[in-house]
Amino acid sequence: MKLEDYKYIYFLGIGGIGMSAIARWFNTKGFPVWGYDRTETPLTQALVAEGITIHYDDSVNHIPQQVLTGKKETLIILTPAIPKEHAEWNYLQEQGYTIKKRAEVLGLITRSAATTVAVAGTHGKTTTSSMVAHLLNQAEVNCSAFLGGISVNLNSNLLLAANSTTPETVVVEADEYDRSFLHLYPNIAILTSTDADHLDIYGDKEELIKTFQDFISQIKPNGFLILNEQVDRRVTAKIDPSVTILWYSFEGQNIHASDVTISGRKFGFFLNSTLGNLPDLELVVPGHHNVENMIAAVSAAQLLKVDAAKLVEGVKTYKGVHRRFEYIVDKKEVIYIDDYAHHPSEINAFMRSLKALYPEKKLKVIFQPHLFTRTRDFADDFAESLSQADELVLLEIYPAREKPIPGVTAQMILDKVTSPKKVINTKEEVLASLENNTDLQILATVGAGDIDTLVKPIKLILEDKKHVAEA
Repeated sequence: MKLEDYKYIYFLGIGGIGMSAIARWFNTKGFPVWGYDRTETPLTQALVAEGITIHYDDSVNHIPQQVLTGKKETLIILTPAIPKEHAEWNYLQEQGYTIKKRAEVLGLITRSAATTVAVAGTHGKTTTSSMVAHLLNQAEVNCSAFLGGISVNLNSNLLLAANSTTPETVVVEADEYDRSFLHLYPNIAILTSTDADHLDIYGDKEELIKTFQDFISQIKPNGFLILNEQVDRRVTAKIDPSVTILWYSFEGQNIHASDVTISGRKFGFFLNSTLGNLPDLELVVPGHHNVENMIAAVSAAQLLKVDAAKLVEGVKTYKGVHRRFEYIVDKKEVIYIDDYAHHPSEINAFMRSLKALYPEKKLKVIFQPHLFTRTRDFADDFAESLSQADELVLLEIYPAREKPIPGVTAQMILDKVTSPKKVINTKEEVLASLENNTDLQILATVGAGDIDTLVKPIKLILEDKKHVAEA
């Protein structure tokens, strides 16, 4: 299959962060693009503004005429989140259309690249891949990137190479969900973490590790694996012997940071690396975990021969990803941060960084669990990480692609949390309580569901000075 064999592109689930990047890519390449999604969001609105037609009702009647009459010329791109009973999907299957998952199409796009950098891991993928893309873009490497979040520097989840006639490096987020990353064959791979996750797909961690082994086995001969020291060492069992492994960590014996300083939000550090030491690095996106992610990203850029001075500047100018430790309100009276963390390890890293930045401040966290299976499998771990909050508000579970599981609710987590103040609220109750709260110091919204719909109304409340205490 070749992408140039198709004339029309139709997406089922176009509004997802990964799907929308590919939709943008096809749109900029001049393909007519249409799509379905369940709900209208700021991301789908942005796609519409870019010229893509989107509908929100699952109905065959909404499939465009060009797609209906041009079956052989149409490529259908599907997200794994589409339910089996989806009417449009079933119709397109019955009619014999070519239907490919997002990951398969991403594999086809990267096949023609001179170099592919793939960032994998159960958490840290989006931030690390956006860091790699930024460093290469700042250094004027001819680079495209497909990201799992909206880069603040790019204001997009897609970076397009500036020159179509010279060799291109492609940076991709290699998603382990549904084994999607097995369609990728990178020259350089980064593996940030192997914590148990997606057990609804894998069943247990052993199967997850086997799939990471398969992914690593697909690194091209004479390629590189940049591997976090904390990952399960079994992941390298099937690696090609010609592939070089580079180990990294925040602090350790291999590639690591030293002389770490915190000044306001900024993290300063010295990078100790066999690829070349870099002094006086300054990262304005806070968090020990972000320093660690940047170590991996810089290592990938060093392998691609990016000049040291450009790397120092690139680290300094990296602004982060929306919903990753994103400051929404930063006042003397109150600080409000929004974060996408939805796995216990991510939440723990986020909370530890908040505590390091604001050790004397009271921390209130609003968290929305994501998926019934993840809540069921990690209730104890969620409770432990969230108990670092002085006050915890839980929303009910965001189901995403799942049906409810009897007995699995936010109460499972709340019962195990040891924070002195804890409660389950609706979104409406959250906003009402914040209207009347005059002693907020640090507030965080955390989660991967639709908790982001609270960000703007919370910001409006907190920016009204009469709702915050005088300093």
